[in-house]
Amino acid sequence: MNLSNLKPAEGSIQRDGKRIGRGQGSGKGGTAARGHKGAKSRSGYSKKIGFEGGQMPLQRRVPKFGFTNINRKEYKGVNLSTLQELVDNKVIKNELTFDALVENGLVGKNDLVKILGGGELKASLKVSVHKFTATAKAAIEAAGGEAISL
Repeated sequence: MNLSNLKPAEGSIQRDGKRIGRGQGSGKGGTAARGHKGAKSRSGYSKKIGFEGGQMPLQRRVPKFGFTNINRKEYKGVNLSTLQELVDNKVIKNELTFDALVENGLVGKNDLVKILGGGELKASLKVSVHKFTATAKAAIEAAGGEAISL
């Protein structure tokens, strides 16, 4: 080791490049590498989301269509196969309530729940949630269970 091959420890130098806006002698003084005039040269500048330099933004160019029902109810779907998994893992025994679904993280406490007919249910369950599909209701009753709408 001698003076010609000394260098700082790995990771100890964080600054990269010149410090801007620190006087004319630095080479990056004056405009501080922002150029002359215009919004980008000003302090506090931040462009709006979707701003395209004054061109009509995509969001406003694309036509709007369709209809959004403000009274729509959004249901969170839970398949029969999921219910069977809960039974197999001994999480539930013979009754499934909305609260049990919330505790197991399958739905949120403010969600509306609809049981869907995907998969197979072998266990006899008393299921009480907001809605059921026709196939899910039939499958629950075929397995000897009960489907109760809240």
